[in-house]
Amino acid sequence: MSTTMPSPRAGALDRYFKISERGSTVAREIRGGFVTFFTMAYIIALNPLIIGTVKDGTGQYLGGGAAPNLAMVAACTALVAGIMSIAMGALANYPLAIAAGLGLNAFVAYGVAALPGMTWKAAMGLVVFEGIVILVLVLTGFRVAAFKALPAPMKTAISVGIGMFICFIGVYDAGFARAGAGTPVQLGVDGRLQGWPIVVFIVGFLLLIALSVRKVTGAMLIAILGATVLAIIIESVAHIGPRFVNGKPTNDRTWSLNVPELPSSVVATPDFSLVGQVDLFGGFAKAGVIAALLIIFSLVLADFFDTMGTMVAVGAKGDLLDKDGTPQDAQKILVVDSVAAAAGGLGGVSSNTGYIESAAGVGDGARTGLASIVTGVLFLLATFLAPLVEVIPHEAAAPALVFVGFLMMQEVGQIDWRDIDVALPAFLTIALMPFTYSITVGIGAGTLTYFAIKLIRGKFNEIPVVLWIISICFVLYFAIDPIRQVFGVN
Repeated sequence: MSTTMPSPRAGALDRYFKISERGSTVAREIRGGFVTFFTMAYIIALNPLIIGTVKDGTGQYLGGGAAPNLAMVAACTALVAGIMSIAMGALANYPLAIAAGLGLNAFVAYGVAALPGMTWKAAMGLVVFEGIVILVLVLTGFRVAAFKALPAPMKTAISVGIGMFICFIGVYDAGFARAGAGTPVQLGVDGRLQGWPIVVFIVGFLLLIALSVRKVTGAMLIAILGATVLAIIIESVAHIGPRFVNGKPTNDRTWSLNVPELPSSVVATPDFSLVGQVDLFGGFAKAGVIAALLIIFSLVLADFFDTMGTMVAVGAKGDLLDKDGTPQDAQKILVVDSVAAAAGGLGGVSSNTGYIESAAGVGDGARTGLASIVTGVLFLLATFLAPLVEVIPHEAAAPALVFVGFLMMQEVGQIDWRDIDVALPAFLTIALMPFTYSITVGIGAGTLTYFAIKLIRGKFNEIPVVLWIISICFVLYFAIDPIRQVFGVN
């Protein structure tokens, strides 16, 4: 028996984050934080391309310039992600990292800021209101009650569906699956695997399988770094280049986002000028009260269930759920996430939310908020070290997403597929997440189907009041365009 005693500092760290209690170690938490960061660092480059290249209704780019300032958007994207990921780890003790929400940012750019007369400052003001509304729903207990109203098989289906969703993200980002000519998706380019980037993805995935089968510690992190080194070597020899130049596609056989080159400089001074550029009530004046309320409602519904599904999927992978399938300290998790939505608006980078890529870090051993703090610190460092972050291409990080999708699929056996009352809603939840590229749509379709089956069977007493409210909200969500037409809102 060892007589070595842990240092007081290590003991305090262990007690605060419950590291030993959750079967983890400090080293595993740090490693998991790195893995999560590497699998979602792409948002630092991608968010500026989505919101930084769109003119608002007055012809101005984000930040008020006549030309895009992608470096400024990238720095602020990393800043807000870093602060809110640290907050999630420190306050909620959950291995869930936060950053600008994909889908939400596109909606803010094309569906809000681009409206006639709308400004970016006013659009971000509506994002702040979204966060405030969600925070109120959390503090009143409605958000947690809404999730608890769903039956256990539906919660399992959410986890499995998200696993399929992130697997699809991985194979699509890597170029293994592409939009096809005459088909929604197809294998590679023209139905074949072509180009060196896809080789990096395949080699990285095979390396991850080999390391996992051999139970090598840190398999995901090693695979990501190994694939990145291979990508750097290939780029230095073949000079493949980026797939997009000035926002326009060039060659389908090139790197999908980041070009893996050794940077000429390691440190760059960040520009945080976007922070605080918010016109809180401008959206109501620019778009009208009804249109502004519909925009806020759309943002709330998308973010409301996205994070709930994500936190459960992450918790299921790390055995962090209670017997009802709800994460420990769910209220704290949702409070931080709600504040993150508003913080994204205040930071000028769109609503921030929990990232399902956090499951990659959990899959590599993370179990506590310490991992989120590590990820957050790396995001803050990335505001200065953007050149290094841009070295890792999608093709090197994607294998981790595909492998985590497999790990999350293992939960599917908990669903009783012979019971159509829960099996059909579960199936639609799982199928529609990747098919529609939306977690919210999957949860909405499954919830409405479960609700409809209960109504058809006349089991009104088995439908909680909260489920009635949720179902009505989802009906409004799916019918948002007809509602806008009724009120004459474009």
